[in-house]
Amino acid sequence: MKIAIDGRNLASATDGIGRFVHNAINALAAQGADVVVYAPDVVSESYDIPSGVSVRSAGFKGPLARTFWGQSVLPSLVRRDRVDVFWGPSHRLPSLLDSRIARVVTIHDLVWLHAARTMRTRTWMGDRLLMKPALRAADIVVADSTATAGALTAEFPWLKSPVRTIFPGTATLPAPGDVSSLGPLGITRPYALFVGTLEPRKNLANLIKAYGLLPAGTRAGCDLVIVGGKGWKQTGLADLVRSSGLETNIRFTGFVDDSVLATLYANCLFLAMPSLYEGFGLPIVEAHSFGKPVLTSNTSSMPEVAGDNAVLVDPNDPAAIAAAFGRLSMDAEFRSRIAAGARDNAGRFTWENHARDMLRIFEQAVRQRRKTLA
Repeated sequence: MKIAIDGRNLASATDGIGRFVHNAINALAAQGADVVVYAPDVVSESYDIPSGVSVRSAGFKGPLARTFWGQSVLPSLVRRDRVDVFWGPSHRLPSLLDSRIARVVTIHDLVWLHAARTMRTRTWMGDRLLMKPALRAADIVVADSTATAGALTAEFPWLKSPVRTIFPGTATLPAPGDVSSLGPLGITRPYALFVGTLEPRKNLANLIKAYGLLPAGTRAGCDLVIVGGKGWKQTGLADLVRSSGLETNIRFTGFVDDSVLATLYANCLFLAMPSLYEGFGLPIVEAHSFGKPVLTSNTSSMPEVAGDNAVLVDPNDPAAIAAAFGRLSMDAEFRSRIAAGARDNAGRFTWENHARDMLRIFEQAVRQRRKTLA
């Protein structure tokens, strides 16, 4: 079985979907799968593609050129290579695939429906225009969580293709350093950690407001460290921190490499991630892999991913976030109880499991396609 994979997200090493695709490719190759990756432009040097994986790259740069490539050039390439199944790992499928080729699409989230105001206009338009045709064309639809799978069937009752939940894996982070190595980041006291792109969907304004509601004594015992690169439509956080008088307690580190990230996870008191919406919520699993408890939202996929090792809150209620934050900050016994099964929970999400499940999906899609054509 020859598997074609859309590799358009592999151009950037900081693209979350790009890292997802890269890890999936490596795991499929480790299972001995015959994989061909198609990319509109060169693949980032940060991605080490296994030697047994073929890569077909072109010179299409920019969003419009990539869209043209995906809908016009890509179908002819996969037809020429006589692939058995095509996988769109992020919401897209070419509209002109050869009828003999099975097709599978992965849907990570429905942000464009549930949190449209938090998206780049270009990305929102792309999902709005291209996700529905992909759902109609797919032999099988894969979702990252049962929450997303349920949302798909609820939002699109016309969807005839089966929807399957396959959890993504998580990359193993490096061994953490000592907490003293965080000094150059200005981190010298106990802290709660946020990890993610700084964008409205992450609900940082409410997290900062909630932190400001805490008694001064609680804040003195637990800073808030915010880790992540700047996203879109997210302005005013620094002003909010200043106007709230929280400059000495809240640290913005920007994007950090994996070794620093591992050290931040290993030495935090807990992860604070009260997002408005998540299709999966990777930082929850990463924090759990270090045995840390989590404060997260009671919406979308977050309860499902966090299991029993989190305190769930209404993300639209700063007072509720503050109450949970305060208890996790001050009550070490409570933190330990919440974190008791965290590492076991993280163990559910491996790339090996993802690859094995996806191979079964690909085989099923090929059988369905051949049966349809018979």
